[in-house]
Amino acid sequence: MGDAALSLEHVLVIFYQNMPAELEELIQTKFPDAEVTIYHSQKDVPVPSELYQSATILATFADLPDLKDSKNLKLIHTFSAGVDHLLQHPIVRETKIPLTTSSGIHGPPIAEWTIMNWLVSSRKYVKGYEAQKSHLWDKAVYNPGLHDQVGKKVGILGYGSIGRQIARVSHALGMTVHAYTATPRLTPESRHDRGYIVPGTGDPDGSIPASWHHGTDRESIRSFLATGLDHLVVSLPLTPETTRVLATEEFAILSKHSQHHSKPYVTNISRGKVIDQKALVDALNSGVLGGAALDVTDPEPLPKDDPLWDASNVQISPHVSALGFEYFPRSLDILAVNLERIARGQPLINAYVRGKGY
Repeated sequence: MGDAALSLEHVLVIFYQNMPAELEELIQTKFPDAEVTIYHSQKDVPVPSELYQSATILATFADLPDLKDSKNLKLIHTFSAGVDHLLQHPIVRETKIPLTTSSGIHGPPIAEWTIMNWLVSSRKYVKGYEAQKSHLWDKAVYNPGLHDQVGKKVGILGYGSIGRQIARVSHALGMTVHAYTATPRLTPESRHDRGYIVPGTGDPDGSIPASWHHGTDRESIRSFLATGLDHLVVSLPLTPETTRVLATEEFAILSKHSQHHSKPYVTNISRGKVIDQKALVDALNSGVLGGAALDVTDPEPLPKDDPLWDASNVQISPHVSALGFEYFPRSLDILAVNLERIARGQPLINAYVRGKGY
């Protein structure tokens, strides 16, 4: 996919560490008719201006050129799904250079990370592993609290590519899925996924959710939380409207309307600032929530003395849920598709809309 012949472009790939040889070879394979430069960025060392000046296509995480060095750029592709870390840069604020994201590639690994954490909690995996290390054959260590996911309701705040793959796997486990989006999706056509989709994954036509909800205000979200959810998956972009949108009252509403013996479980794979972290710690320790899986925190890295580390039934990872060998090849698939689209005068996929925040 995305390997058709390209016009002569200079593709500058800025990588944050030494790139494995097999990945360098893969990049050359994906852009056989382009000049490709791979630059390994170093902390506090600026990328040489002449590299930016000669590039027509830039693929990067966070390194962007000064305005004076961007005159030949036709497209900037970021290896991340979100662009909140780039929004204040003059390239984004003061130019119209198209910017595309890697949204769509994160669904498979993050869905697996999400389900893994649910099962680690519900199947008491840690207790079993500790018993194994102690050579202890004791069924009692698993009780009480074992349960499965069949019949559970999962609400997904932000039904993008990640949420759709979580929905797909959840549905396979026998759960019902309820989707929440910022804008109304009232027709079957409006529920289609228009971004990049890893083949064989996700919910391309939006047919999985049992119900759809929408809104950008706090009251709409509270109404969604009151629908009797067992799991709340947070997959929202970070914007001024979503900053700390989940706090004490939201967790209380979620808990009050829970319909099973286990209290609701919160999974955050978006950004740490979407949640009021102190309120989350209080909700976990007081039993308002049954547990949480967090791949993002506020701040990052999470300080060693932060009370979140010791909150009840919390599982924390250092923003790694999307990682895997497939990450960069899939991201470069998106770039290759968009270079073909540029050559044909077609709209880009995964295009960032300035002023919208995503």
